[in-house]
Amino acid sequence: MEKYLTINGRKVLFDKEKNLLEVIRKENIELPTFCYHSELSVYGSCRLCMVEVEGRGMLSACSTPLESEMIIRTNTEQIIEMRKIIVELLLANHDRECTTCAKSGTCQLQTLARRLGIDEIRFRNVIHKKPKDVSTYALVREPSKCVLCGDCVRFCDEIQSIGALGFANRGPNSIVCPSFGKNLELSECVYCGQCSRVCPTGAIMPKSEVSAVWKALSDTKKKVIISIAPAVRAAIGEAFGLVGENGTETAGKIATALKSMGFSKVFDISFSADMTIVEEASEFLERIKNNGTIPMFTSCCPAWVKFAEQYYPEFLPNLSTCRSPQGMYGSVARRIMPKILEVSKENLVVVSVMPCTAKKYEARRSQLAKDGVVDINYVLTTQELALMIEEVGLRFGDIEPSAFDMPLGFKTGGGVIFGNSGGVTEAVLRYVVNTKTDGVDDAERFNFVRGENGLREAKINLSGRDIRIAVVYGLKNARKVLRDIKADKTRYDFIEVMACPGGCIGGAGQPVYTDLAARRRRTKVLYENDKTMELHNPQDNPYVQKLYKEHLDKPGSRKAHEYLHTSYKYKKRFKETVELSDSAQDSNVKVNVCFGNNCMGKGSKEILKHIVNFVESEKCKNKVDITASVCLEKCSKGPNTKVAGKTIERCTSEAVEKAILDELKKN
Repeated sequence: MEKYLTINGRKVLFDKEKNLLEVIRKENIELPTFCYHSELSVYGSCRLCMVEVEGRGMLSACSTPLESEMIIRTNTEQIIEMRKIIVELLLANHDRECTTCAKSGTCQLQTLARRLGIDEIRFRNVIHKKPKDVSTYALVREPSKCVLCGDCVRFCDEIQSIGALGFANRGPNSIVCPSFGKNLELSECVYCGQCSRVCPTGAIMPKSEVSAVWKALSDTKKKVIISIAPAVRAAIGEAFGLVGENGTETAGKIATALKSMGFSKVFDISFSADMTIVEEASEFLERIKNNGTIPMFTSCCPAWVKFAEQYYPEFLPNLSTCRSPQGMYGSVARRIMPKILEVSKENLVVVSVMPCTAKKYEARRSQLAKDGVVDINYVLTTQELALMIEEVGLRFGDIEPSAFDMPLGFKTGGGVIFGNSGGVTEAVLRYVVNTKTDGVDDAERFNFVRGENGLREAKINLSGRDIRIAVVYGLKNARKVLRDIKADKTRYDFIEVMACPGGCIGGAGQPVYTDLAARRRRTKVLYENDKTMELHNPQDNPYVQKLYKEHLDKPGSRKAHEYLHTSYKYKKRFKETVELSDSAQDSNVKVNVCFGNNCMGKGSKEILKHIVNFVESEKCKNKVDITASVCLEKCSKGPNTKVAGKTIERCTSEAVEKAILDELKKN
């Protein structure tokens, strides 16, 4: 039986849509909303998608379930006026420096104000400017531009399972901030930047390095080289309106634009992606052959690597020691380009263009530097590159394409598909199975690892052994896989992990998108690009072969490890102890609750809440100082709480209560 409802007098059928908003949008009516994302849970806080349902009054379309024969009106005079009031109230409490805001032009608040015809704000400006948080290399937070939609909070929790951001305070004092009101650098953030992608305003943005790159280009003593990641070519056209039904590949236009800006050499990160596969696949075969640490995880995504370092240090030996393609590009460029360009290492400026904000953090890792000289000086996002193209007045759509420079500009299809979820795995399979046939069919031989699901599994026979594979995107999915492995619920040999939905093509440095069709177009661009390549297998790249012969000996050699591999280490999530009580006297009983990874998972958060309430109920608030710190270094015996200098292992709330009362009696 057909189910239908009536929207603005028109009969509309519905079937699998999740809510009223999805049906209305299917009818090409774009209801405004700040807090609705199809990837996230329904929140319903902004109230902008209100509609009138006959017999029920005003309801939020995003949180209204579907019922047959509903009668809906979407744009009555009352609804339009209420939407205007909501937006005006937001603007009255907003930093309206729109002309200097990096989000200007793509800001949803700005767009809605224009769409609703708001030409004056009838409410008094009540904004209290809050300081910017510029503590990280990857992101900038501007709390004064936050509209409290909660998109960043939900993405970080629901998709990445991290919870680096949350709501604090109540009423007019409500804010979104990291734990304990600290800067982002002191939080659990892995710098994936997806919070900035879903943020409708400029409250969270990628940190720009555009000015620093322009300064380097204007320095006559410097030689500046640049390389672009595979995913960049699939998305930058969106910033200039070049969006075909199947996307637009713009690598040649990018090369021309960068050369006209003054870069000495323009390369392709796909070259070093080929090199990454040669090293990574060799490492995997070596582990299989010698009963090494299995499963082996890919290590190309810096947000995933930081996630593993923070939460699962026991799995660090499972990570491939290979640098990411960006890391390999920087190391190789530092080794060979000074001689080619006749410049000192110090005067060689190495730049990369990435779809990812975490790559900015990765470039500052101490492991990616040698003798005090960093391998990568600056990392630009796709958004930043688009801005630079606009700044110099280039008409991107009219630019004639040109080729990348050699030797770091030649690539195979295996390097190009790195930008898609499953692309690394597919390229590894092209190496380990060592197919040598030619033609388009060969490029799609391993397409069974492709797909849109955040967790995909596959199996392939390699020399009589079944190789079990998992392809994962979204760190919540990665956490599930790790937990299942620890519980011995599942077993794999090779696992690809990317933090961003869809892989690098969905990175936070890409042009902002809300429609998942944009991600599908980008994915298709890279696979179609792969089909047109003369070579599909990374090991067949002649320039990679030449580089090994002249500089690195062979895959897995001592020199290859020196320049192409790296190491990881456990990272504590906080760098200091956080005071949670008002007074701190020497005579007070000191209580320190561990908030390390293991203890958090075993209930320390609940213990802390209980102890705070207990201290207040016992009227000894001014006699007990409560703190939370990252780790008491007894992870296997958690949860741990220290009372008066003595650690209570595997503690309970009752045990901590008793210890506090005992100490109070002593005093």
